[in-house]
Amino acid sequence: MMPGWTQILLVVVLLVLLFGRGKISDLMGDVAKGIKSFKKGMADDEDEIAAKAAKTINMDANAADERAKSTKSEN
Repeated sequence: MMPGWTQILLVVVLLVLLFGRGKISDLMGDVAKGIKSFKKGMADDEDEIAAKAAKTINMDANAADERAKSTKSEN
């Protein structure tokens, strides 16, 4: 059974009375900061993974170039 709008309104009013508007807004601000920090961390991880992949590709390309050079010098 889903709560009705009056029940939700009653819970909100009780929360405001218990904690006050200031504490609730502070709590929501902290939640927002946490979400932003999490998103930034995820973006940093993606950048780190991309950098490692690029480094690996460059190392593979350099190894292939070295093999090609050594093959040409043997002929």
